Amino acid sequence: MDQAVILARGLGTRMRKPEEGVELSGEQQAAADSGQKAMIRFGRPFLDYVLADLADAGYRRVCLVIGPEHEEIRNYYGSLETARLAIDFAIQQEPRGTADAVAAAERFAGNDHFLVINSDNLYPREALTALRELPGAGLALFEQESLIAGGNFTRERVSRFAVGKIDSRGLLERIIEKPDEAALAAMPRPVYLSMNCWRFGPAIFQGCKAISPSPRGEYEVTDAVQYAIDVLGEKMHVAKISAPVLDLTSRGDIAAMAARLAGKDVNL
Repeated sequence: MDQAVILARGLGTRMRKPEEGVELSGEQQAAADSGQKAMIRFGRPFLDYVLADLADAGYRRVCLVIGPEHEEIRNYYGSLETARLAIDFAIQQEPRGTADAVAAAERFAGNDHFLVINSDNLYPREALTALRELPGAGLALFEQESLIAGGNFTRERVSRFAVGKIDSRGLLERIIEKPDEAALAAMPRPVYLSMNCWRFGPAIFQGCKAISPSPRGEYEVTDAVQYAIDVLGEKMHVAKISAPVLDLTSRGDIAAMAARLAGKDVNL
């Protein structure tokens, strides 16, 4: 399993919002204003660091899911010379949710298994490697305290993240979105959170096509996963990770990300 799909179609709504006291370079300001988080520069575009980590973990083919208006991303990566990665593109015509974005990459993925990650997260290499080694479809779930201790998330922010419920076989039973305090209290310790880091096979595309929009009007990849589990009998294996994920959601994340990426080599 050496191919990866990166969801880069988002509107970047939170990144577009100005934040008091946040100072950006001219290039960072322009990228933040456009909502293209993947193109915010830390010497190089943020997405370069994501891609370098994928290459370090053994991935060789990457598909960037973008919108038809994302010419900057397509022009940059379409002309970028790479030695370790082949970069392709899939177009998600409208921002209709994560399941719709995954579905856009069906031609790229074919019948092979593939990784799916966000374009605004920097995942630990052990998670990317662990998903390659799973016996089938699955996901990485991240230990809550590790995200708080080593990432750039506050405890209050992490408390709103989706929780993975794991069954007695060690398989994913379901993803609990935005659990309340009672639901969290009932979960066994440690609590493991979903950061949208998946390994999928062809069954996910059937799930993406079968589901209806969520209450917020989007096609959610978690709903497609649940369909694959409940209806198609897909086993979703779990890789438990006790390492942090770095996040680039809003302008307030940029300074912390710059500090973490300082001096980091990029070899694509």
